This record gives sequence, structure tokens and C-alpha cells, in this order.
Amino acid sequence: MTEEAHLKIMRLLEANPGISQRDIARELGVSLGKVNYCLKALVEKGHVKAQNFKNSSNKAAYLYLLTPRGVKAKARITAAYLQRKIADYEAIKAEIEELRAEVAKRDKASR
Repeated sequence: MTEEAHLKIMRLLEANPGISQRDIARELGVSLGKVNYCLKALVEKGHVKAQNFKNSSNKAAYLYLLTPRGVKAKARITAAYLQRKIADYEAIKAEIEELRAEVAKRDKASR
């Protein structure tokens, strides 16, 4: 999975450590298997700690906690993600300006 997917999952876990994998999948619009795969990767990297706890509605629920290493990784991934989004925004903004100029030129020529 991409770092973007890891970031989205870590953000959800930080806000709600008791969220179920099914709810994560629903929230992100991905399959339950994809969430399970990503969580396993985050646990293996040491970014997330999964603790089993008893819950009256779900007998085997997990509590997902970001580790200090996970908090650092989340900050790093967030910064990189933000930089990519800013670059995308700037590229789209430039393209919009080019298209506006093209339309204005065409409008002026058709008068």
C-alpha cells in the first residue's frame, strides 16, 4: 500500500484507537483485506501497536495505538504528502491560468 494509505489509516487510528478494521475500510472506501494488510504492515514496521481488548458488542476487538515511532513516521509522511499536494495544486493552478488565457484569446479573436 502507498504511504498515503498508511497516513489515512494512522490518522483514523490516532483519532479513534478502538475503530474496527471494518469501520476503517468503510471510512476509506477500501476493502477489509486491504485494511488488514496495511495494519499488519504498520505493526511490522513498529508504527502501530495492536492490543486485544474485551468489548461487550465484539468479543475480540483490538485497540490500535500509534507508537512513538509511528507518530514520527506519521509526521514525516504528512510533510511529504503535503509537499506533493502543494506541487499538484500549483501545477493545476498554472494549467487553469493557461486555459483562461487561451479562452480569453479565442474570445477576443472571435469578436
